[in-house]
Amino acid sequence: MTLVDLHSHILPGVDDGSPDMNHSLVLAKAAVDDGVTHMLLTPHHMDGKYTNHKKDIIRKTEEFQQALIENDISLKVFPGQEVHLSDKLLEAIDDDDILFADEGCRYLMLELPHTHVPEYFMKNIFPELRNREIIPVIVHPERNQGIQRNPNLLYEMIKNGCLTQLTASSYLGIFGEKVTEFTQKIISSNLGYTFSSDAHNLKGRKTRMTSAYVKLGKFNERLSKNYQENAKLILNGEDVVQKNVKKIKKQSFLFNMFHKDK
Repeated sequence: MTLVDLHSHILPGVDDGSPDMNHSLVLAKAAVDDGVTHMLLTPHHMDGKYTNHKKDIIRKTEEFQQALIENDISLKVFPGQEVHLSDKLLEAIDDDDILFADEGCRYLMLELPHTHVPEYFMKNIFPELRNREIIPVIVHPERNQGIQRNPNLLYEMIKNGCLTQLTASSYLGIFGEKVTEFTQKIISSNLGYTFSSDAHNLKGRKTRMTSAYVKLGKFNERLSKNYQENAKLILNGEDVVQKNVKKIKKQSFLFNMFHKDK
């Protein structure tokens, strides 16, 4: 069985995830124990705190893969980035400093600012990405405060061609009941496409991929299989079938994580 994780922070010493190689090897072993066979390494890039250039991540991924082999950990890793949305994104793509989820440079693992969805994304950045046949995969939309306040923002993104990656831990209650409920609403409205771990450490931010898929399978077994297949399709740069999306009904609760937009 192949289980692909498209979002992780276990590459050692590059961001707020694993601090060193020993920790990374332990995280990798835990991921394998959780059923993960293939993992995209996605350190933060261009988020205002971390800059992880393409050539550096490729080299460090090769070093990490060799360490996995030497320690008999059967995990295949691939170089990637969790690219933070900014007005410099297109310039970074032109400068060949962006790693995509696939070798064909089709799927971009894109993080929106946590507090909001910038208006310029859909008006300016997204149309240019689509002109270049690049498909943004919006990471952890269930934790974006702008989308929480106005779920129609996510509906418009997906309707216009974006994909999404939900976090397994969000679905399992690690970020609180309200986030779990909102994740389920995204799933039920066909606005989700796959799960990833967003793994950072062994405490609150580990993989939990199998548990998320088991839970989803109890809700809809076919959907659980589709989510797993979609992750493989994205990693391979193949077509992902767009769904008949629905708008999320007006929220009956308020999130207690609002902050002033930056």
